[in-house]
Amino acid sequence: MEVFEGLLWEKAGGKPANCPYSVWQLLNHMIFWQDFYLAYLKGKVPKHPEHDEDSWPDEIAPSNEAEWSDTLLLFSKGLKEAENEAKKDLTELKDLGLERTRGDLLTTLMAHNSYHTGQIALIRQLIGEWPPPSW
Repeated sequence: MEVFEGLLWEKAGGKPANCPYSVWQLLNHMIFWQDFYLAYLKGKVPKHPEHDEDSWPDEIAPSNEAEWSDTLLLFSKGLKEAENEAKKDLTELKDLGLERTRGDLLTTLMAHNSYHTGQIALIRQLIGEWPPPSW
């Protein structure tokens, strides 16, 4: 969550030249897949999007501070859920179709979040909003 620290909602939609996404879009894309994998971990079978672009929001920026804060909170709650799942049996099969274990799903989720966290840090640098205040 530190990668978002100090970023004002008005800046979350900043999109540098030749950059396909804003921080806002990346955050929502991360939430989409985080929720997807957490659903598997809860024993559900989520519907995979037909196209990758279906996991990206159309909106470039949040509409107000409340939407930004609520979305950050949603992402944070998902991270906590993943952390709680990591305390359980990592060898338990959760995706029977592809024979993926809890550990496999969590590894995929964390790799995905890590990849996009790096992109967020880079975008923040490019829009002049880096480093976070506590660094």
